[in-house]
Amino acid sequence: MKTLIKLFSFLFLLNAYAQQSLTYQQPTDEILELADVDLAPGVQIDSKGENMVLIYRNQYKSIAELSETEMRLAGLRINPVTNIGSRTTFYNNLMVKKTSDKEAKQVTGLPKNPRLSGFSWSPDESMIACLNTTSKGVEVWVLDIAKGSVTKLTDASVNANMGSTINWFKDNKHLLVKMLPNDRKELINTAVAVPTGPTVSVSDGAKAQNRTYQDLLKTPNDEFNFEQLARSEIKKVSIDGNVQNFLNADMYRGINFSPDGNYIMITKIKRPFSYLVTYTRFPSESTIYEANGKKLQPVNDVPLDEVRPKGFMSTRMGKRSMQWRGDKAATLVWAEAQDNGDPAEEAEFRDAVYELKAPFNGTPKLILKTQQRFAGIEWGNDNTAMAYDYWWNTRNLKTYLFNPSNAKSKVISDRNYQDVYSDPGNFVTSKNEFGRNTLELNGNKLYLMGDGYTKDGQFPFIDEYDIKSNTTKRLYTSKYTDKVENLSSALDMKKGEILVRIESPTEYPNYYVRNIKKKDNLKAITAFDNPFKSLEKVNKRVITYKRDDGLDLDGTLYLPLDYKEGEKYPMILWAYPREYKDKASASQSTSNANEFVYPYWGSPIYWVTKGYVVLDDAAFPIVGEGAEEPNDSFRTQLVANGKAAIDAVDELGYIDRDRVAVGGHSYGAFMTANLLSHSNLFAAGIARSGAYNRTLTPFGFQSEERSYWEAPEIYYNMSPFMHADKMKTPLLLIHGVADNNSGTYPLQSERYFNALKGLGAPVRLVMLPKESHGYRAKESIMHMLWEQDQWLDKHVKNKKKKEEKIEDKTSKIKGK
Repeated sequence: MKTLIKLFSFLFLLNAYAQQSLTYQQPTDEILELADVDLAPGVQIDSKGENMVLIYRNQYKSIAELSETEMRLAGLRINPVTNIGSRTTFYNNLMVKKTSDKEAKQVTGLPKNPRLSGFSWSPDESMIACLNTTSKGVEVWVLDIAKGSVTKLTDASVNANMGSTINWFKDNKHLLVKMLPNDRKELINTAVAVPTGPTVSVSDGAKAQNRTYQDLLKTPNDEFNFEQLARSEIKKVSIDGNVQNFLNADMYRGINFSPDGNYIMITKIKRPFSYLVTYTRFPSESTIYEANGKKLQPVNDVPLDEVRPKGFMSTRMGKRSMQWRGDKAATLVWAEAQDNGDPAEEAEFRDAVYELKAPFNGTPKLILKTQQRFAGIEWGNDNTAMAYDYWWNTRNLKTYLFNPSNAKSKVISDRNYQDVYSDPGNFVTSKNEFGRNTLELNGNKLYLMGDGYTKDGQFPFIDEYDIKSNTTKRLYTSKYTDKVENLSSALDMKKGEILVRIESPTEYPNYYVRNIKKKDNLKAITAFDNPFKSLEKVNKRVITYKRDDGLDLDGTLYLPLDYKEGEKYPMILWAYPREYKDKASASQSTSNANEFVYPYWGSPIYWVTKGYVVLDDAAFPIVGEGAEEPNDSFRTQLVANGKAAIDAVDELGYIDRDRVAVGGHSYGAFMTANLLSHSNLFAAGIARSGAYNRTLTPFGFQSEERSYWEAPEIYYNMSPFMHADKMKTPLLLIHGVADNNSGTYPLQSERYFNALKGLGAPVRLVMLPKESHGYRAKESIMHMLWEQDQWLDKHVKNKKKKEEKIEDKTSKIKGK
């Protein structure tokens, strides 16, 4: 009997040790003061820079919001009660102001407890339409900017499940709105529905090497529910609230007006559905309608897109990227693969671009061929446009100056897109007669805005580009060395008026209008306060250092708020690995010490208030040059990056290198687990929402396009799960139970935890209910911060030195 009691007691204690039933916890006051603040509003400004709308929201959702009914179907997450994305970000207040005014005015007429989303400017920019989600469904409201008031246009019967929900007519008086169909059938409760048979999937021998997508359809019941949720009727709604029928119910996806507003391209989804890919690759049909609803011409019919050739640069055959040409009244443009969509095939040109004018029943005209995979066009006029193509395997990006009227083109830029120091910037656009953004043309001159990263720092610029000579002339360079000036958009290039955003480590980002033709001409149009006052005196700088192989690295270093010279502090290193094909690009720095110190929910910066040095966004390049792929030496380079970072901060005299933690999110979590498994550099780790067994993502992951069967040794060597027996360092695993990211199933953390626990490693697993890949609920985020703080205090800040551990063990032995 005594033996049984002892056994039951042991089992009870084991279970108590294995799982802990916790309510949501809150971090300490120092962290809470930074994590629980009111956000400055989002800013929407019209193209002329005259009117501004400020949109406010709560920083976090609540766990109750995340617990609302959710259906996960074909890559979508839908609230079937309200008929909008269940993870939609909602805004709860609006204010308006003239950019010339000092104060903003409260918008009147807002609904009670507003949950606003889907903001859409009218063509003349006098109004903004938006959605408001109630407990019963979604409504359409419209904001009159001049009046500063909103009006409700529809009842709560809008269907926002598939996006493209509200679209303005050219007359600024009407909108096309997706509405719930009258014949929608009751959804099937799959949790209690009795199956009528098995689910059978079949392969006909074609290779369908797809990524490990989540939230896919799994059963015929899922198919039924998806179809019901996707079906809409399209209504024509006037700004005075009159609702008229436009198109009967179907699974409408995209609604796109022609630039002149006389035609509408409407895309709908068709069966058969897929259990392998998301709805974006389901069969679809695009049809042109006149603005009065008359069906004119089918223009594209896309089959189920399950099977593609191998490789990141593979694509489907047929018309793709179909869109309206922005500088023409009604002309369609699309690309077609010339290499069977197979990157392994040799081809002089990978893609061809065609156009088709209204009434869309003629012969398509070839206007461009690209050497690599087509990536988009910026339109100018009859004779001038800019096109782009790229090739992932070489990191190459080409820019073409071409004449759409005769298909003549020339490459004006041919560069490695990871080489940020050579980035010429983006072409400036402005609204044309159709209200579409097209190239800002001044005779033969165009304009470029660039981020301005250099080896000496960041200096954003504006260049004038001469089409005929293919040369540039510098018009403006930001001179700040103590602030960051981001060039947002050109308001009026002729006058030299540019919308910019300026910030510093202690100055919250605010918007200004700068006149680059006048010296020191800068006008503030917002004045947001810094909500993180306790960080205003933090010592922040970018440090540079070298890896053992000579590769230049950098990171943003923060010293503790209570820093005292000569003392040694614990450190948190936070990073995310990135792959490169050349060392020169990998060694470039985009870190800027003058950026505002913003402790977002996932940031490690909070811990400068708790006596830690923080090295944030430490460079962790993984380089593979020539025939070598980056992941061929992933582990070696990973450890070298970690060692270089610790050595650099240690040489500055700030840290106790025996008390260094490493952390990361997603691929950064994968990095963390590998570092702890294959080095003795760290005292503890924090790994959030990661993947740890790469055999569960067998057809590629991150920037690895080889399959498991092509490179099994790569998958094995890079998987922390396969090396769980080597893990001896304390690791905190955190994962959202509803993670929807490709490859980072919650199962990844659960199985990794089981392996580590089974092998006796010190590990803690925290599963956050209802959370996806990025965390949203205030309760979850505060608890996450509490968990991280407890873990760091125990295993890093208060880590016992080796001699102390030996003394403890000796004392216990003597005590016995």
